[in-house]
Parts: sequence; C-alpha cells; structure tokens
Amino acid sequence: MATNQQAILNLLGIAMRAGKLVTGEELAVKAIQKGQAKLVFVAADASQNTMKKIKDKSLYYQVLVNDTFDMLTLSSAIGRKRSVIVVADEGFAKKFTELIKG
Repeated sequence: MATNQQAILNLLGIAMRAGKLVTGEELAVKAIQKGQAKLVFVAADASQNTMKKIKDKSLYYQVLVNDTFDMLTLSSAIGRKRSVIVVADEGFAKKFTELIKG
C-alpha cells in the first residue's frame, strides 16, 4: 500500500509539471462545476468547511474524491501549499484511480 501512495504522490508531481492539475479551493470548485475535474484530492486535515464544500460539489457532479493524504503531503508532492487538487486530465485520472484501488 505504501508504494502505491508514493506512486500517487510522484504522479501528482508529474501531473503538476505537465499542467494537468487545478489547485486551490475556489479554482477546484469551478473546475468541478465546469466538468473539467476527473478526480479530486482533498487534504484529510483540510477545514471542515472546505471538506464539505468539495465533497458536496464532487458528489453532485459525480467526481471521485480522495482524502487519503494530509495537506503537508499533498503540498510537498506538487511544490505548493494546497489542500485541494483537481486532476483535469482523463489519462492521469485513470492512472490515479488504478493506484488508489491498488
């Protein structure tokens, strides 16, 4: 399991450099509403308000949410301090989903 988690974090870094991620709460919500979001990572230690907003939006727009990682882990994976990360690329989202399911 730990290796899959590391692979997910490595892939987040790659997706970030490839410009396939939307980061930050407000931009993430917009991406979900526009149907650009294929998968959402929300930090396990994000505020309750952020967590609820992202999960509610994602549920409504039928986007998978992963809350496995804390903010520090997600932030260091992409090199920016963020609690919400949207994967806006089908290919990356598919690979993330495979890794999450193990």
